[in-house]
Parts: sequence; structure tokens; C-alpha cells
Amino acid sequence: MARRPDSAAPSTRHPSQLLALAIGAIYTLIGILGFFITGFENFAAETDKTLLGFEINPLHNLVHLAIGLAGLALWRRLDTARTYGWLLAAGYGLAFIYGLFAAGNSDINFLSLNGADNGLHLVSAVAGVAIALWPADRTVPRQGGVADRSS
Repeated sequence: MARRPDSAAPSTRHPSQLLALAIGAIYTLIGILGFFITGFENFAAETDKTLLGFEINPLHNLVHLAIGLAGLALWRRLDTARTYGWLLAAGYGLAFIYGLFAAGNSDINFLSLNGADNGLHLVSAVAGVAIALWPADRTVPRQGGVADRSS
């Protein structure tokens, strides 16, 4: 006799949800690792300290941590994953524009951005648009789900 999956838990995950989970996990990890490099000194100033070529400071680490934790909190439902996508698109789109002016200008560069950060912010904004607009008819089977084959 086949076991039916719990009807309250969805049996599939949309690619938007999985992308939100992946981005959330990566940004959470980067936020935590960043503190091992920067500590809490020069909280909102250029530091010339980098993680994988991306310039960071403690404020930048907190932003990564907040974005990552938001992804981890919002990935489980498609509607909240799409909201996370719009937040990524808007936030990182604005960060990209800000970075075009701030990178290399210590007077306004309170997030300690460099060119690599700008590229990543643009990619993150595009990923946010993908999360928000991915067609709803595509799903990925959830791991551990058992299909009902009794018919």
C-alpha cells in the first residue's frame, strides 16, 4: 500500500523557491564569513578587506546577512519567494546604481564597494527578477516526497 504525502505540505517546489533558498543560504554564509575578515572595526567605511575579491565592511556583512536570512525565511511558499525576488531585484538594482558612483569614492562609499561588488549586485538583481517572474507551471519534485501510485 502506497503512503500518501502529507496534504498540508506541497509535494513540489517551484524553481523560484529553490533559487530563493540557494541565494538566501549563500548570502547568509557570506554575511557570517565576512565578519571573520572584517571584525567590527570601520563599521561603515572603506576597509580594503575582501572576501573572494569582493570588498566588504561590517555594515556590508550585516546587509548580506539580512538578505540571506530573508531568503531563508521566504523560500517555502511561492508567493513569498516571489516577494523575495522583487526585494532582491529592487534592492540590488539600487545597490548597483549606487555602486557605480560609490566604488572608488571614499566620501560616499559607506558599504565599501568595488567593481566586483557591482557585478555581483547586477547578477543578484537579475536573479531576483527570475525568482519573481518565473512561469508558475514549472515545478521540481520535493525530496522525500512519496508519490501515490495506487491508481
